[in-house]
Amino acid sequence: MIWKAIASAAAALALAVPSLAQDKPATAKVSLTRLDCGTVRVNRLNAFSDTEAFPGQSRDLTVGCYLIRHGDELMLWDLGLPGALKGAALAATGDMSATVHRTLVEQLAQLGIKAEDIDIVGVSHSHFDHIGQLPDFPTAKLYIGKGDWDVLTQSDKPAFVDPTPFARWISGGSTVEPVARDRDIFGDGSVMMFDMPGHTPGHHALVVRLAGHGPILLSGDQAHFQENYDSEGVPIFNTNRADTLASFSRFKALAKNLKATVIIQHEPRDVAKLPAFPKAAE
Repeated sequence: MIWKAIASAAAALALAVPSLAQDKPATAKVSLTRLDCGTVRVNRLNAFSDTEAFPGQSRDLTVGCYLIRHGDELMLWDLGLPGALKGAALAATGDMSATVHRTLVEQLAQLGIKAEDIDIVGVSHSHFDHIGQLPDFPTAKLYIGKGDWDVLTQSDKPAFVDPTPFARWISGGSTVEPVARDRDIFGDGSVMMFDMPGHTPGHHALVVRLAGHGPILLSGDQAHFQENYDSEGVPIFNTNRADTLASFSRFKALAKNLKATVIIQHEPRDVAKLPAFPKAAE
């Protein structure tokens, strides 16, 4: 009887926990292209540390978005700042300001891709600089952390939460899959969302396994710049400090064990880790 119980528990666990599929080859050719989704000028960098690590400092952060080709399927990871910010001036006053240089639709057009060609959009989390151009891809299936989706769809949303970019998916006009834990997007381990809560309740990072380049680990907002990553700094606006630190531990262990190239999506120094647009890493 006890062995039947153990077997049943093991079967249930296998269903509940997605395989990393490291020993299973990708079923399709995979490539990764970095897209420029703008710049954020942070005039109060100390807001990115709840231990007062950056007093009086300011910095320009990049906003990265990513096109993933998986055979004939196309996926975008993070949707950047709103296109309405195209050409906006960066300011030396206020906590921060932002600008967009070229929209995602414009960059994709250079690659011969139309908005309706995008099959999947995945977001690391629901902050404005990661979902700003989401409405431009209304036919795509959306993957988003369940913790963030629950906040977006609850009746008593916090004042700072804007569900407007998600309107089509909230209304049921397009397909959404809230991701509660990890998610193998294509079922072959080549593109995986990893649960990294703390920055937001449903924050995720993404691993893209490339045949030539090896695994790429995209940070979302687990860290915003290198010094923040090295010190495991917790921004004052993160939703949970303990979860952030636990996610740092998991993120760094994944990077080590996968021998992955870590790309901090807001770090200008990490842009050069991938080929310059329009080239792709393969």
